[in-house]
Amino acid sequence: MRNLNKAPRQHSLHELWPGALAGVVAAGILFASAQLVSVFFGPASAPLTSVGSAFIDFTPAWLKDFAIATFGTNDKMVLLISMGVVATLLSAVAGIVARRHFRAGAALVVVFALVMGAAIITRSGAGIADLFPLLVGTIAGLLSLRFLTPEPEIARGETQAQPLQAGQQPPTADSTSRRSFLLRTAALAGVAVVAGVAGSALSTTRNAVRQVRDALKLPSAKIKAAALPTGVQAPVEGVTPFVTPNNDFYRIDTALVVPEIDPAKWELRVHGMVEEEITLGFDELLAADLIESYVTLTCVSNVVGGNLAGNAKWLGYPIRELLARAKPKAGADMVLSTSIDGFSASTPLPILQDDRDAMLAVGMNGEPLPLQHGFPVRMVVPGLYGFVSATKWVVDLEVTTFAENAGYWTSRGWSSHGPIKTASRVEVPRALARIPAGKVSIGGSAWAQTKGISKVEIQLDDGPWLAATLAAEASVDTWRQWSYVWENAPAGNHKVRVRAYDAANELQTEDQAPPAPDGSSGWHSISFTVV
Repeated sequence: MRNLNKAPRQHSLHELWPGALAGVVAAGILFASAQLVSVFFGPASAPLTSVGSAFIDFTPAWLKDFAIATFGTNDKMVLLISMGVVATLLSAVAGIVARRHFRAGAALVVVFALVMGAAIITRSGAGIADLFPLLVGTIAGLLSLRFLTPEPEIARGETQAQPLQAGQQPPTADSTSRRSFLLRTAALAGVAVVAGVAGSALSTTRNAVRQVRDALKLPSAKIKAAALPTGVQAPVEGVTPFVTPNNDFYRIDTALVVPEIDPAKWELRVHGMVEEEITLGFDELLAADLIESYVTLTCVSNVVGGNLAGNAKWLGYPIRELLARAKPKAGADMVLSTSIDGFSASTPLPILQDDRDAMLAVGMNGEPLPLQHGFPVRMVVPGLYGFVSATKWVVDLEVTTFAENAGYWTSRGWSSHGPIKTASRVEVPRALARIPAGKVSIGGSAWAQTKGISKVEIQLDDGPWLAATLAAEASVDTWRQWSYVWENAPAGNHKVRVRAYDAANELQTEDQAPPAPDGSSGWHSISFTVV
């Protein structure tokens, strides 16, 4: 009699892994083929890049803050790894489904491709032609999945008899089909690797921007930066270098893959509420009267005591001079700057017209801008957080109004103007450090851009506030370092807090605030142990 209570058959790992492996290998073919073909199209045509960029665009502020606070400048690497894990899982599911019902598995692949297509076509500067690499990759992936999916008779374990050698045991149907499957899988995996390597090599060969950047000789500035005064570096080992090396300068932006722009093809359009529209080329920019200036930049995502700040010597063309040529019309109060990757920032027009060294920068610390920091041209604006001013790979300046337009992050709930708040941090000792008893050196940095720092105080173990020794000031647009020597520090656990005053003797706020929507605030403190 039939057992009506028999539990439904569960699929074992032995039955699922071939389908999962087939799906993953087919996905590898899809992405490698699309990447190879995308070399001949725009940057948006690479599926993984566009999907990652779309994810960044739709990331809510709280998740962005979490990613930056947790992973810092490695946030994009974490995103790429996460995307790889998700892509692997989804392709494995599609492969398992295809092994049972190929049309259903193929339909899942098509759905995934449509999602990637939507991400591609909505990227800045993308066109219908940029979908072609995805189309080629999807077809290659589907053909690969079909190649790795057994025909019905093979799935049932039916094989043709093969002649045996003397003493050879007849192979089982399962072992024959498994061996054939593994051979086909290995072959396609090899094809995927070769296609991926070829795409990377071809991309490097076709795009010589890095070589152009390395060979570029920048002109001398008409107005050079003043020599740094003696003593700008605090005399405490471990304090951040006063000038941040290019390789150590923080990078926070929305570009998943760094844009590579040929300077010979770069143009900046100035338009909107102006009497005279301007189109500026790179050679014309280099021929202009350039200035040098040390400027500290700060990211709005920097938490209290965080490291998303850096100081560099910038070379560029004053934006006020460019705007004077364009002649903004009455009523304009904002300049919307746009990057080649679609990012935009809303900068108050008066700030770009005053006497601060806001510039279209082409150089950083004596060399052309690094690609990851905006080569060939970016904006540098003292006193404003980067999300409303520091547009990298800038290609468009629209003179407009805050009422009519909003920048990338402003439209996502962040503030519209973004003035940098007075801040200070303890850099030495490191948090939770263990230090020998005796003399303990303490040091760090403070900044109040466009105002300058007049005083820094520290507090040891909830005691009285003590004046720290200020290092020399380079300019009001840079951070200022400080130090303090604690003589005969006793053994035990200790805490140090820091606070700063600007040049008007206004104390930085003690009120704690998160980065969103207009920058963090509060007094930084760390704990350490004297042993």
